[in-house]
Amino acid sequence: MITRVPRIAPSEITPPEVYFSRRALLAGALATGASALLPAAEAPQAQGTALTYTANPQYSVKDTPNKYEEIAGYNNFYEFGTDKDEPSHNAHTLKTRPWSVAVSGEAEVHGTFDLDDLLKGLALEERIYRFRCVEAWSMVVPWVGVPLSSLLARFKPTSRAKYVGFTTLYDPRQMPGQRVAVLNWPYVEGLRIDEAMHPLTLMVVGLYGRALPNQDGAPLRLIVPWKYGFKGIKSIVKIDFTSNPSRRRTSTASTPTSTPRSIIRAGVRRPRGASVRPSSPRGARRCPSTVTPSRWQASIRAWICGAISE
Repeated sequence: MITRVPRIAPSEITPPEVYFSRRALLAGALATGASALLPAAEAPQAQGTALTYTANPQYSVKDTPNKYEEIAGYNNFYEFGTDKDEPSHNAHTLKTRPWSVAVSGEAEVHGTFDLDDLLKGLALEERIYRFRCVEAWSMVVPWVGVPLSSLLARFKPTSRAKYVGFTTLYDPRQMPGQRVAVLNWPYVEGLRIDEAMHPLTLMVVGLYGRALPNQDGAPLRLIVPWKYGFKGIKSIVKIDFTSNPSRRRTSTASTPTSTPRSIIRAGVRRPRGASVRPSSPRGARRCPSTVTPSRWQASIRAWICGAISE
């Protein structure tokens, strides 16, 4: 006998603001109940925590952003799997609190900084950017973050700092994709110092006004809107100022898809690559998937797709 599931009336669907408030309340209750068993420093942060920020229309496109579920459900983050939907299913294992970032290299200020101390005093702002993948799909995303230049200035880079490198967390217990030799872990990306200091380059901590979901690079990720998405390294734990580009990934893969200023001018076409559909990632071209890819197949696929950190 087949039992039909009754349709849910629109009036019975929980509004987003009520859903998030209930979720925060439940997370707070669970954290309180577990306080006797867990150290306070290890208490998990509620997902989707609301952020205080101001909109920056000067550095925002006029396009309508993609839906939250599209942005959070369609990801390239090989640390949690090689298919687009795997990060959203697997990234719950990542603990984003406590979180620290090590700063080293050609700068006057070195050390390891707690994330809250790292960002203290910096005003968050929302910028709506086009996000382009080398796979020929794109989205429009309302990121929340701080200008990377403001963050890096705190460490007083010296005149020898020509490049800035960023490193993703390496912890196979939390990131199951790192148990497979798809690439050489941890993932590392780099920018020239002038690119890092460009006013459009953003260090991101949230989207749609709330803290980043794990699968989108929580708690700290990079966005360089005139470059392909794989330059937007996720879950950053290290910043390194260098004078030598050979220590960082500054290959031809970092070639801009367009000029920085064109990113904030609505209607500017991408000058290279296939046409894209910013309205829906589901209709975009995808790299061929394999059930159990060999090491060389996965490496080639990652090179073609820029698959790690889009």
